[in-house]
Amino acid sequence: MLAAIVLLADQGTKAWAEATLTEEERIPLVGDVLGLQLAYNPGAAFSVGEGATWVFALLAVAATVTAIVFAFRVRQPGWAIVTGALGGAAASHAGDRLFRQPGFARGHVVDFLAYGDWFIGNLADVVIVTAAIAGAVLMIRSDGN
Repeated sequence: MLAAIVLLADQGTKAWAEATLTEEERIPLVGDVLGLQLAYNPGAAFSVGEGATWVFALLAVAATVTAIVFAFRVRQPGWAIVTGALGGAAASHAGDRLFRQPGFARGHVVDFLAYGDWFIGNLADVVIVTAAIAGAVLMIRSDGN
């Protein structure tokens, strides 16, 4: 259920961004630290690997399948939340990679959250980072069970 919510929220905010924002103009939200600006990313974080979009498509599909497999195995609520969040974010990125322009398995991810002059991301990126931190906390707090 959480995966579906994340997937729909990410794709919905991307549709909103494409209908509302431009690549040329940045709308400040918190001074120069956080703003809104449309971008299409063929690479990974920080636009790394722009020439290997198909690799990221495969990785996103693999991450989605892995999350689905783990979803049926987790027994602890915290891990269920982390798995669902990561699965939804991975599925959203996989959808971008597979079905957006410029073509199948070469699609660019829609980004719109501008973090200063560092990078532009999207809701799925926020979810991935948050879930990764939550997973690290769960591992640290684990009693071995």
